[in-house]
Order: sequence, then C-alpha cells, then structure tokens
Amino acid sequence: MAAALGLGSVPAACSAGEGSDTVPMEAGGSAPDLVVVNGRIYTVEDSQPRAEAFAVKNGRFIAVGSSDDVRNLVQSGTEVIDAEGMTITPGFIDCHIHPFSGGVRALTSVDLDVRSIGAIQEALRGKASETPPGEWVIGFKYDDTKVQDGRQINIDDLDEAVPNHPVAISHRGGHISWYNSRAFERAGVTADTPAPPGGEFYKEEGRLTGKVAENANDLFRDVVPSGSTREQRQAGVKLISEQMTAAGLTTVHEGGTGTDAIVAFQDAYRAGEMRFRCHMMVSGDEALAGLKAAGVYSGLGDEWLEIRGAKFSADGSASGRTMAMSTPYVGRPDDYGILTMTQQEIHDAVEDAHRNDFQVVIHANGDRAIDMVLNAYERVQRLWPRTDPRHRIEHATLINPDILRRIKELGVIPELFTTYVHYHGNKWAEYGEEKMQQMFAFRSMLDHDIPVAFGSDYVPGPFEPLMGIQSMVTRKDLNGRVWGANQRVTVEEAIRIGTINGARASFDEDKKGSIAAGKLADFVIFAEDPHDVDPDAIKHIPVVRTVVGGKTMHSLETT
Repeated sequence: MAAALGLGSVPAACSAGEGSDTVPMEAGGSAPDLVVVNGRIYTVEDSQPRAEAFAVKNGRFIAVGSSDDVRNLVQSGTEVIDAEGMTITPGFIDCHIHPFSGGVRALTSVDLDVRSIGAIQEALRGKASETPPGEWVIGFKYDDTKVQDGRQINIDDLDEAVPNHPVAISHRGGHISWYNSRAFERAGVTADTPAPPGGEFYKEEGRLTGKVAENANDLFRDVVPSGSTREQRQAGVKLISEQMTAAGLTTVHEGGTGTDAIVAFQDAYRAGEMRFRCHMMVSGDEALAGLKAAGVYSGLGDEWLEIRGAKFSADGSASGRTMAMSTPYVGRPDDYGILTMTQQEIHDAVEDAHRNDFQVVIHANGDRAIDMVLNAYERVQRLWPRTDPRHRIEHATLINPDILRRIKELGVIPELFTTYVHYHGNKWAEYGEEKMQQMFAFRSMLDHDIPVAFGSDYVPGPFEPLMGIQSMVTRKDLNGRVWGANQRVTVEEAIRIGTINGARASFDEDKKGSIAAGKLADFVIFAEDPHDVDPDAIKHIPVVRTVVGGKTMHSLETT
C-alpha cells in the first residue's frame, strides 16, 4: 500500500495552468505543503465535480485541477502523494454521533456486542470477578435482536451471573437499560414504584423484568456511577477519534455534550490527541445553564472544536422500538411509543434556546414527536423570527408528506440514520414494510430539495460512513432483506449527503464539505471506487488515508 501512495518530493516548477481552481498563496512561502496527483477525485463541487489533483497549504486546498497543472506548484519540500487512480472524496461528516460516551465506555464498561445471553453472562461475570463486592458492573452495546436466544435478557439472567454487585446494562440504542435486583434496591425502585412521565418499568405478572425505558432510567442516575476519571475521559476521546478517522470521518457532531464531555474534548484537543473536528451539541440543564449565564451561544470555538447546538430529546428510540408514532407497532395494537417531552416542554425548551441564540437540536424519531417539534419551531419563528436559524430534527425517522412540506418551508435541517437499515434489520418487522417506506427517508428529502444530513448515532449504530452509504444505496439488512426500496439514493447522492450537506448542518458549507480552493483540506482516499464495486460490498472498501486540515490522521501503511 505504501507503494500505491507514492510518497516523495518532486522538483520545483511554475504556477498552475489555466482551468485550475486556485487561491493566492499565503505570505511567507509559495510552496504547497502537500500535493495529491493522479487521483479519481469527487469534489462535490457543481462547478468542477471531478478532478485529478489538488494542492494544500496551511491546512486548506489552494488549487484543484489536473495532475499536470497541480504538479507545477510543487517545490522542494512539498509532500507529494501519487494516488495511482484511487478514489478521493471530501472527508465525511457525521452529524449525530456520541464519540465521548462511546470512547469512555470502551475503556470502562463491558462490551456486550456478543451473540447469546450466556456470553453476556460470562462477560459480566468476568468483570464482577475483578470488581470489589458492592461496586457496580456496567455493560453496553447489548442488542436483543443480535442474540440467538430468541428472547430479551432479564433480571433473573443478571442475578444469576452477578449476584453480589449491582448491574446496569444499556441497549445499543441507548434508550433502554436492564438492571439486576441489587441495582433496583440501590435505586429504591420496586414493582410498586410508579414510572415517571415518559418512562416505563416493564413487568410480567406484577414482577419487574429488569427492563427500564426512557425517563424511568432517571431514577438510577444518582446511584449508577459515571465510572470514569478526567484522565479516562480524555483517553476516551483520543481512542475514539483514532477509530473514527480510520473509518473516514473528519468531522463529528457530538450528539449530547454535558460538562464532563466539554472538558474531555478540550483536554484532548489541547494535548494534540483529537484527530477529528468536533461540533458539540450541548445537553443537560447544568451545561446549558452555565453557557447561557456566560453569554455563550452557538458558534463559540474554532475550526476544530465548537459549541454548536442546544440538544433536547422528545421521544424514544427507533432501534429500541419506543419512538412515538401516530400509528401502533406491529403486533402491539396499544403501543404507540413513548414521548419524553410534552408539547409545552418542547415549546419552553425551544423558546429558551432560540432566544439565547442557539441552534436548536431535538431528537425526534416518530411522526408524532416530529410534528410537536415542528409546532415549536413554527412558533418561535413567528414570534421571534431569526434569519436562517437552521434548527434541526435529529433522526426524523418516520415522516409523511405534511412533515416534508413543513420541514422545507421552515428551512429545518433533518439528520437521518445512516447505518440503521443495514445493521438493525431484525427490528424493522415491528414497524412493517408500509412504515419502512417512509422511514429513513433520504429519497423523499432529496426529492423535496431538503438538504438532509446523516448521522450514525454511534453507539446505537456503527459509525463507518461506507456502511452508511451501502445502507442508503441498497436498503438491505445483514440478511439481504430489503426495507423501503423506494427510499434508495445513488452513491453520488449519498456522498453529497455525508459531506457538503453535513457541512451545511453546522453553517460550514463555505469552509468544508467539498474539495475546493480555500476550503479546509479534509479528505479521504479509498482503495476502490464505491460507484464501481458491488453495492453490497461498499462497506468493505479499505480506507487508505484520512487527512484533516492537511495532516494525515490515518494511513493504512502505519496501521
């Protein structure tokens, strides 16, 4: 692979020829820091959609054009990459992801991405054996549709595996947890404890099953430890940024940042350990109150780390099958999902954030929740109009024609799941094919000229953008079943959604999201062209190199 990259220097020459997209050189030297030639470059620029080469200086593209033209800029000391026909795209932007919690939990919690309840028990038992009695054992990434037992884990399974420690495990979707008996005792929750609004304690024959959904998990917040130190949180950011840039992500939108996360990102950034750019969507009363008191609003920061949105959550989970819909789940005629905010609470949150100059970001999966969020956005724009606020709906999973119309009229940015159709296929039977034709509706958004963005929501969904593109293009799950074929998009459209549309979601379309002179030099080199390979194999294309701001953050030759 090193030979394919063709690293080396080329003798000095003159300026780029006619037809190249160029910007003036910075004062203090005319030599580019980096030149890439002989590439199959998809620029995502309408005026120059394809190119062979580009030059980078001081972290920005300064010329885009033919290999012959760009070679003319090379001087002694310029790093040159001969891409040898490999495919290059702008760096991918994941507009809803949880790198902080994902990174920290990778270091501190038990990974339960296994395929049987017995394997889960064994993993928890192993962690308990090295944990002092009475201290918590915490697991994550449990997925009820991935285990082979044909049932969900329960309180008896957890008690059997770990009788002397309180246990908490979270579903991959993040909105549901399971606890053992000692955990319920610590939280003071019994079978007679009423669930709070927007939450649920699941029972069978009057007995707790261990499963707890949505706001009912709040009763455990004070007793379940965060399980990490400041040093571990910084290390988690370092680890996850290495993993995500290796997949081709160059910018992430942290989908729910509290005080600990803000500090962790700052610590990693200051230490030079953060490989991606990060926009922080701040959630939690404490963090938001502190920012508002200090007069901080969306946009504070720089090109690497920025306070971006005020984040709220209006309903349940798509993968957890708790999102709030106007029609019931298949096989559950009385179950319409869970709203975690009332209409008035949404109005109050949106008004406060909007009037404090935040971009408002609200998780709303089901059509019922999306309708309530749009009500609030329409209200604040009517009462306190702002030019182009670009308030967002995170996930916007189940839509209808009226929702599409209102999103378009308001200029709202919808962010849709990328890898979900492919990775979570066993869950979609609980929605049914009719709903799936209106879920993860990238095609409908594009057809209505809505600049839809994408997000993996990792940990709930895998973060690899190539898996996301495959999912969007094929609508096939892991077993080859097709869900909502009418919502398929092309490879070219999927790349655009994951690059320039992602940049627009944070008001950055003039800074990044495409390969053009003057923009930040964030790009990815792939071993194969996703336009040409079998669509069912897109996720397997090797990511050869990821560059952020002109600096290599991942390279196959060094891994």
